[in-house]
Amino acid sequence: MAKGSIPSVFIDGEAGTTGLEIRERLALNAALAIRSIDPERRKDPGARRAMMEEVDLVVLCLPDVAAKESAAIAEAMGDTAPKLIDASTAHRVNPGWAYGLPELTRDQPGIIARAQRVANPGCYPTGAVLLLRPLIDAGLMAPDFPVTVNAISGYSGGGNAMIAEYEKRQAPDYELYGLTLEHKHVAELQHYTGLTRRPIFVPAVGDFRQGMIDSIPLHLDMLRGSPKPAEIEELLRIRYKGMEFVRVVPAEAKLEPQALNGTNMIELRVHGHDRHGHAVLTARFDNLGKGASGAAVQNIGLMLGIPVTATLARAA
Repeated sequence: MAKGSIPSVFIDGEAGTTGLEIRERLALNAALAIRSIDPERRKDPGARRAMMEEVDLVVLCLPDVAAKESAAIAEAMGDTAPKLIDASTAHRVNPGWAYGLPELTRDQPGIIARAQRVANPGCYPTGAVLLLRPLIDAGLMAPDFPVTVNAISGYSGGGNAMIAEYEKRQAPDYELYGLTLEHKHVAELQHYTGLTRRPIFVPAVGDFRQGMIDSIPLHLDMLRGSPKPAEIEELLRIRYKGMEFVRVVPAEAKLEPQALNGTNMIELRVHGHDRHGHAVLTARFDNLGKGASGAAVQNIGLMLGIPVTATLARAA
């Protein structure tokens, strides 16, 4: 499979936040080689194609339009094209691309391993999909259930411009956004949960660099059989048993978003009250880890058939 003695990877857009994180994690792994273009030629289509001809896999850490351009370059190469992982939103619901969330189903790791093109999941949908998909698959939640997903992320999820604003102390401590209810992650969230009713998604950003919590409030009497919180927790525990990077853990009275920073782990919780018939499902993870770069590294390992666990935590 490899074009060299060991598999090689080119990060197209390695100067961005996600690209830098991927490079840092991959640099710890002696099982592959990282290739780069001269920074002065990084927007040169000819230079990008020449690099694609030399490597086994390309990670697209680019805006959507540029990611589509790079994907078109690869497509024009035919059988000599490298495998692709797209970290943008451009191809996440495209049926020609495998969805890069290995924990989506038991079959998904194999689908990713065999794929030529993989769309890396969005940070916010990652937690919500892992919380909701099991409920819908089990029939507890109807596909047309009115779902609301609230979420908060560290400012690194907003890219270089937002990072600069926060680090210069020019941004608010906390801010809701996406209040036009047209956030670009909604299509992905709806598609991979199996919801037929468009969910309401309200994201927020806080004055901390990285870390994320998705939270989903539920009236349990609206679910089939009015399950107890403990029953939903057990359903999640069974669903993700044996999956290395997903933990179903006990509920807590308080939850902060930064505890898993620098890792590829995600923690799922069911906070509930039996008498009130209420529950809040939460997913805590690193928006730059399992929400972006860590997920990409996990997919690289599957697609190239190499171990990556040791590189999923950043160097100290």
